[in-house]
Amino acid sequence: MVSLSGMRLTRKRVGSFLIALYCLFSFYAAYHVFFGRRRRASAASSRGFRKGVAPVRERRVREQSTLESEEWNPWEGDEKNEQQHRLKTSLQINKSTKGKTDFQVQIWGKAAIGLYLWEHIFEGLLDPTDVTAQWREGNSIVGRTHYSFITGPAVVPGYFSVDVNNVVLVLNGREKEKVFYATQWLLYAQNLVQTQKLQHLAVVLLGNEHCNNEWINQFLKRNGGFVELLFIIYDSPWINNMDVFQWPLGVATYRNFPMVEASWSMLHNERPYLCNFLGTIYENSSRQALMNILKQDGIDKLCWVSVREQWQPQETNESLKNYQEALLQSDLTLCPVGVNTECYRIYEACSYGSIPVVEDVMTAGSCGNTSVYHNAPLQLLKSMDAPFIFIKNWKELPTILEKEKSIILQEKIQRRKMLLHWYQHFKTELKMRFTNILENSFLMNSKG
Repeated sequence: MVSLSGMRLTRKRVGSFLIALYCLFSFYAAYHVFFGRRRRASAASSRGFRKGVAPVRERRVREQSTLESEEWNPWEGDEKNEQQHRLKTSLQINKSTKGKTDFQVQIWGKAAIGLYLWEHIFEGLLDPTDVTAQWREGNSIVGRTHYSFITGPAVVPGYFSVDVNNVVLVLNGREKEKVFYATQWLLYAQNLVQTQKLQHLAVVLLGNEHCNNEWINQFLKRNGGFVELLFIIYDSPWINNMDVFQWPLGVATYRNFPMVEASWSMLHNERPYLCNFLGTIYENSSRQALMNILKQDGIDKLCWVSVREQWQPQETNESLKNYQEALLQSDLTLCPVGVNTECYRIYEACSYGSIPVVEDVMTAGSCGNTSVYHNAPLQLLKSMDAPFIFIKNWKELPTILEKEKSIILQEKIQRRKMLLHWYQHFKTELKMRFTNILENSFLMNSKG
């Protein structure tokens, strides 16, 4: 028989063994809870980094696919290539400029066309976003050039610090009172150059619609002044692509025409109107002839037409909304000449994928007949192969609209794609040209 003391000893050993086993199991579980999770997270993070964070990328792809079913990717499969190209270009720019002194240029936006330059062509942001703010500013890098932009009522000569050597001054010289204001800015800039607080100056000018811009001649460097480069709107006879260049009118930012983000419906939907025209009818103008033609045979029933007899400098929220809706719902946008052939409507139609039908005739005044081009008016747009419909007489319109009726939706979609793609390329090309011209001129003159 087993003694009582022996049984107690056996029980004690078994109990000790179970307690030790329990402790060992507890330590094992605690290790996995506190250390195993961290190790797995670290390993997953490491794997994700090596593979480009695949789970995040997959989630973004799913989110993007969902978004693209609602929004729009106009170039479909080309978007990825475009994004890769932009990333590659960005990396190349950063690599090429690393360790080098950036070329600094400040843009003083003292005319509404400055917003088209900055927000639409440069795709720059402004802080604050409030369009009524007294002072707004932004920054952008193009190639080796670092741009800063300032605008607003608080940007007044002598009341802000000038800490750059190179300035682009955006001015309005369309009317007499605007010329007086622009002249004050040029006299201020002249003083900065003479006191060596500024080295180089270029001007972007909203010129007179008749191309009567003689007032700025005295300030041009070729005439003994200090303005090295002039980018001028409308088909000025001064354009020589050496020191005077043509610049586009763009959209009516002064009327708060927005940056337009293209949508899937903008590209693919059937548009209920063949054409649109919302504008002012001037007496004895081709616009009157256009209205007469639209009324023939009920053509105006096929188009969104809304006219007024007096020009209004500002739009109401309702009128702007109606105008944008007309562009979005029309296959064609009729662009008759006004005081000048070039009008905001051309660029606004491009923003919505509505083909501009442009009256291709010279207006009264001194525009055209440049030393470089002989295809005025609209020589800048034509030189960049704008995919518009150009006509010489509105009597051609009924034939154009009759042809439009026979075009199937798929063809219209391709045409909208082409227009939107061209317009984006147009703005990108202008940004690069502008930058190259500034760099070549300012840097060369600095060395000289």
